[in-house]
Amino acid sequence: MNIILLGIFLRQWRDRRGLSQLDLALISNVSQRHISFLESGRANPSQEMILELATVLDIPLREQNVMLSAAGFAPIYSESDLHDPQVEPICKALDFMLKKQEPYPAVVIDRYWNLLQSNGAATHLMNLLLPQALQFDRVNLMRLMFDPHGLRPVVANWHEVAAHLIRRVHREAVVEGQSEKSVALLNELLAYPDVPQSWRDLQWEWHTPLLTVNFVKGDRQFNFFSTIATLGTPYDITLQELRVECLFPADDITAENMRKLQPG
Repeated sequence: MNIILLGIFLRQWRDRRGLSQLDLALISNVSQRHISFLESGRANPSQEMILELATVLDIPLREQNVMLSAAGFAPIYSESDLHDPQVEPICKALDFMLKKQEPYPAVVIDRYWNLLQSNGAATHLMNLLLPQALQFDRVNLMRLMFDPHGLRPVVANWHEVAAHLIRRVHREAVVEGQSEKSVALLNELLAYPDVPQSWRDLQWEWHTPLLTVNFVKGDRQFNFFSTIATLGTPYDITLQELRVECLFPADDITAENMRKLQPG
């Protein structure tokens, strides 16, 4: 049991949510004095108290397990493999979403932006843009976008897109309090060549209402905007961390070029 560590976790999450001890006390219906004692390690919380505060603070399931372990309780949230029979209905739903997105690209990624699954349109597009990418067992979409030998040369508006992606990774790694692996990914991306200092400071301005990613390969152009979907009310770490990203054509030329990519 490490009550001091638990108190540090609790205070960090409260700070990330921009709440004072009084704010958290009022929202969770727990006395401010007890919140103070928990954060300073002077009180031993029950499992129910940890889970209640974690729900109020919207702490991810993975980090809730860490907090439970620090308090001497067994973790309660599982981390399933997508091949487990118990998640078969979820996998069928993911397959359905990917197929319905045809003839436009859609992918399933994990919290670290590793590619888990893609539809035919995404595979055809990737084979055109960067044929060697899908030859690897583990494809990380963020690394592909930042690597000078990856997708970066075929993204016409790379600086705008990469700046947006850095902000997303920063939010996941710092603001949302994700693991050290997320922080390591952020630092790795910032270390790539020609990454502006302003991206490290998160100081830049947006000039468009909707950012598109503009791929150019030879005489073909593909301009997309994206949507990201997550699973509702998950009680499994793997399922909570899944993301389904769908790309939609931002113009008629892209729609036509995607149709031409389809076999047959």
